Amino acid sequence: MTPVRQPWSERLCLHRPELRAWALYDWANSAFMTTIVAAVFPIYFHRVAAAGLEPAQATLRFAVATTIGLSVIALLSPILGAVADVAGVKKKMLGAFMGLGILATSCMFFIGEGDWELAALLFVLGNIGASGSFVFYDSLLPHIARADEIDRVSTAGYALGYLGGGTLLAVNLAWIIQPTLFGLGGTEVATRLAFLSVAIWWLGFSIPLFRKVPEPLHVTERPGGHTVRTAFVRLGETLRELRSYRQAFVMMLAFLVYNDGIGTVIRMATTYGAEIGLPQNSLIAALLLVQFIGIPFTFAFGQVAGWVGTKQAIFVALFVYMGVSVLAYFMTSALHFYALAIVVGMVQGGSQALSRSLFASMIPLHKSSEFFGFFSVFEKFAGIAGPAVFAAMIWATGSSRNAILSVVGFFVVGALLLTRVDVAEGQRVARAADRGLREA
Repeated sequence: MTPVRQPWSERLCLHRPELRAWALYDWANSAFMTTIVAAVFPIYFHRVAAAGLEPAQATLRFAVATTIGLSVIALLSPILGAVADVAGVKKKMLGAFMGLGILATSCMFFIGEGDWELAALLFVLGNIGASGSFVFYDSLLPHIARADEIDRVSTAGYALGYLGGGTLLAVNLAWIIQPTLFGLGGTEVATRLAFLSVAIWWLGFSIPLFRKVPEPLHVTERPGGHTVRTAFVRLGETLRELRSYRQAFVMMLAFLVYNDGIGTVIRMATTYGAEIGLPQNSLIAALLLVQFIGIPFTFAFGQVAGWVGTKQAIFVALFVYMGVSVLAYFMTSALHFYALAIVVGMVQGGSQALSRSLFASMIPLHKSSEFFGFFSVFEKFAGIAGPAVFAAMIWATGSSRNAILSVVGFFVVGALLLTRVDVAEGQRVARAADRGLREA
């Protein structure tokens, strides 16, 4: 008997409206991550906003702005996650942070030569908005995806993020390279319009999530009472209960360390390339290459996780990142940058998507925002530590080349911690907690 072939949408776990709408937010938000965080804005900051500063000093200021923005959301996210769970307002909190990010991004249009203070402020606010929205976006994942879908849904979101971010980045790159062809006057105007286009893209493609993804069923142990007070009580309980969810906690520790390396590669790659003299168009084109290579490989990681296990698939990605960090130390040409971009594109989306879904499978559903709030703390402190170490190495040595080599240590230590995670036990404890609440 010939087996029935699944439709492509079901194989990719995009076969229900809420799954497609959820994944589309990655498409929307990834425009900020590509054009603002990774590609165009760092170069614009380095060469226009920070004009007149020494190259290493411009890189230092960019790293400090990154550190401040991520520190703020790292401190706020557990509290806000508890409020979202207690009040049942995950989507409203997502919308509030999304609005802040969109407003800050649209205001980047007004950054001119020498305006590094304004550029740094808007970059801080944009990071707070984007990163804050993802706390609540991620917390919706275990509510819309079944246990047998969660890896593929998470990787589908990342893959659509690559496609969406890469598509707009390709348009932005065309504007910047040939501004007169599009009637934009010059490269600087085209770049500023690229920032505005990110805000419009982010807003427009976020609409399906708010229309199709339902607010999760509100379940609380304490009906009635003051929301904020209850949230703080629950937050304290969750901190104490982390000992009961040991596997999820160890997973967060491992993610804290190895995501430090991933975040540093993403956030500092273009400023590092600009410092060693690589052409702007080569830097942006290489990052565009990452986006489109990432699409099939991120989907593929979802399949690989089904074959060998989620944790084992993450190990493969971390091993590849170790090699990338070593090779980046010796990078001297645009060709080298392209080669490394190809390799990074093969593992970047898969490693992060599977980390998200692995953690989601080991947390109780009724506290998903709280746990993802803590996950965000660990994620953001990873993003803080990497640029902070990068800045410290620049200050100590006067160059970014030694800093890039130090990233290897994050992947090695993170992988060692990941070996300590017992996934099956973590999933058993989380589901038992959900059953206990329903039966109470």
